[in-house]
Amino acid sequence: METNLIYDMYVPTRLMFGAGVLNQLNEQPMPGKRALIVISNGKSTRANGYLARTEEQLRKAGVETTIFDGVAPNPTVSNVNAGAEAARKNGCDFLVALGGGSVMDCTKAIAVMATNEGELWDYVSVGSGKGKPIAVKPLPIIAITTTAGTGSETDNAGVITKEDTHEKAFVGDATLFPILSLVDPELMASVPPTFTAYQGFDALFHSTEGYIAKGANLMSDMYALEAIRNIAEYLPRAVKDGQDLEARTRVAFGNSLSGAVMCLTLITSEHALEHALSAYHPALPHGAGLIMVSKAYYKYFIEHHGCDERFVRMAQAMGMPEATKPEDFLTALTRLQEACGVADLKMSDYGITPAEFGTLMRNAREVMGIMFSSDRVQMTDEDIVNVYAESYK
Repeated sequence: METNLIYDMYVPTRLMFGAGVLNQLNEQPMPGKRALIVISNGKSTRANGYLARTEEQLRKAGVETTIFDGVAPNPTVSNVNAGAEAARKNGCDFLVALGGGSVMDCTKAIAVMATNEGELWDYVSVGSGKGKPIAVKPLPIIAITTTAGTGSETDNAGVITKEDTHEKAFVGDATLFPILSLVDPELMASVPPTFTAYQGFDALFHSTEGYIAKGANLMSDMYALEAIRNIAEYLPRAVKDGQDLEARTRVAFGNSLSGAVMCLTLITSEHALEHALSAYHPALPHGAGLIMVSKAYYKYFIEHHGCDERFVRMAQAMGMPEATKPEDFLTALTRLQEACGVADLKMSDYGITPAEFGTLMRNAREVMGIMFSSDRVQMTDEDIVNVYAESYK
């Protein structure tokens, strides 16, 4: 069966979408009286005024706030522990994630560890995680996304790196859906062009992977194709002109749809291959790593005829109505990467060497092996190494 006719959809988050919705935060019911606002360890949230605006909105809603600004671009267990300690120390009864995917992911893990004992990896179900159930309900989360990349505002999992074992894995639970998410494209206008592209491709690949996944179904197909269409059409415009609010809005829409795709079906092993890369090289932006491996990765599934018609339909959604063969998807993908200025990214610029490919393959298998179960064609260890090798520059 090409498309599953049965699906199980649970996305309980209230999603407020559109330019200016941050200005309505003060009018919404709050899950508590004291919030820990979680932001990155960079400067942009403060410099662009987003933090001050969020604090003012919460103040109007009668909420006291404390700031935690210790989230790295690839968030770590130590980031989570520090955030959980800040929440407990300040008596916070809910969390506000203000930032991109890293901040939202880290906030979900902070929500768990602020109320539960032990270590985060006790509650991680992949890799060396113990897979214990979350005993105490995590703190509620309001997510305010400032990027269009991970879809973390509409899903129930966060990806965290355990530095000592080089594991980049996820903690997930139905209790980790944000209760309220604000997607305000005005907050995305300040994202630089390169990172706009990286984030946009992360969102795109959530849907391309979801569309070719074994578990693809009627509902995930609908979300995925619409996400692919919006991102492919509008991402080059958003990269070219960050102030193009229509383009920002359409890419943000595609991103939120892609988050729902991940709630409807398990994405495939492309993400497993990238998580290994950035687990060992945390300076590598997640979206950049995905772009690096993407052409060789999808070429493998096209050559092995995993789902020919699905690749044709994705190519058509990406602006090639004349597409008739699966290879047309690679043409459409290359054109989009060229239009966004990211077609020539080099692994070597981030210190990655061919000698690591075996280690990266084993990491992908051991930590995110569950994603390979979603592939319609099973890759061998040699196949994975070959994708890395073919992607290397």
